[in-house]
Amino acid sequence: MKMYRECSLTNFEPWAGAVDHYNVLTYEQLEQLDAIFEEMYPEGANETTINDFLWFEDDTIAEWLGFEDWEALERFNNGDDEEND
Repeated sequence: MKMYRECSLTNFEPWAGAVDHYNVLTYEQLEQLDAIFEEMYPEGANETTINDFLWFEDDTIAEWLGFEDWEALERFNNGDDEEND
């Protein structure tokens, strides 16, 4: 049996390596990423697809959010950078 549920990325419960990346992102960044995923997957995506994207595509996510790479996004969210790269 397959079960599908609709949820926002802000309510997503990641697992494994995706947890660390998810926890770095701000609420606003998660909302931006949610809108991007809506465009990428207009018919929806399963939780594993979203989780794996969060886990393995961190630099891509950072670039979509206006940063040079994941490390720049982390520095910004930690208050170590004044502005986006």
